[in-house]
Amino acid sequence: MKQSTFNNKLLPYFLLVPTFFILVVFLFYPAFETFRLSLYKVHPWSGAEKFAGLYNFIKIFTNADYIHSFILSAVFAIIVISSGLLFSMLIALLLNQKIAGIRFYRTLLIWPYALSPAIAGALFNFLFNPANGLVCFLTGYRSWLTSSKMAIFVVIIAAVWKNLGYNIIFYLTALRNVPSAALESASIDGAGPVKRFFYITFAFLSPTTFFLFVMNTIYAYFACFGLIDVLTEGGPADSTKVLIYHLYKDFFVNSKIGYAAAESLVLFSLVVGVTVLQFRTAGKKVHYQ
Repeated sequence: MKQSTFNNKLLPYFLLVPTFFILVVFLFYPAFETFRLSLYKVHPWSGAEKFAGLYNFIKIFTNADYIHSFILSAVFAIIVISSGLLFSMLIALLLNQKIAGIRFYRTLLIWPYALSPAIAGALFNFLFNPANGLVCFLTGYRSWLTSSKMAIFVVIIAAVWKNLGYNIIFYLTALRNVPSAALESASIDGAGPVKRFFYITFAFLSPTTFFLFVMNTIYAYFACFGLIDVLTEGGPADSTKVLIYHLYKDFFVNSKIGYAAAESLVLFSLVVGVTVLQFRTAGKKVHYQ
């Protein structure tokens, strides 16, 4: 087979120019500016900058409101990740069965992932709206979105539902790679359904579970902004103001540019740290077949 070669040595670099341009303009430059601004106090109206060193970072971790958002985000992420993976795995196991109309059921359960977070938020706002929400009508309880204790519960349900289709797709694909011969051998040896699942099926699902664990962590910390903005706007009483929404409020509403830049670095470092921790702990228990 003849290998393709570039006659012009500069041509490969010329073809990479659009990619490098996009990376520099939309990734590297904003990242550098975020880091730079985090070290400055920026006037909200004039834009005047004054070097402040670590002042913004110190202010962040001495702010009770930010600490509340930090803890809230951690609890929110843990519940969304664990619930999302558990329910999607169970549903994928059901969808992997040979029953009539299974393709129709798969389509219905996967389509929520195609919706934007804003649309998903609007749907749940319609369901739980105190004035005319369907869930409020059926349950007789109208404080789903006005109670600080129940609002975060609704947001968690919406976040899990929104990402359910994404998780199911990967689990369904992984279940197709579980060797039927291994399951049949275990069944002949007397292993019940529970043992077959934990010792065989789950072992083959571990790479997919680990991948989804990382992706759902990113989703819980970053991708739920649109959902929360449409559904609760961080309220009531800041009960749903997670870190990403706290960052949005400080930058776009309160015009705390330097402070918000420091917040974005803290959030980014947090997610990177959690991801590295996952690779160093759970990643070692993943079995690649």
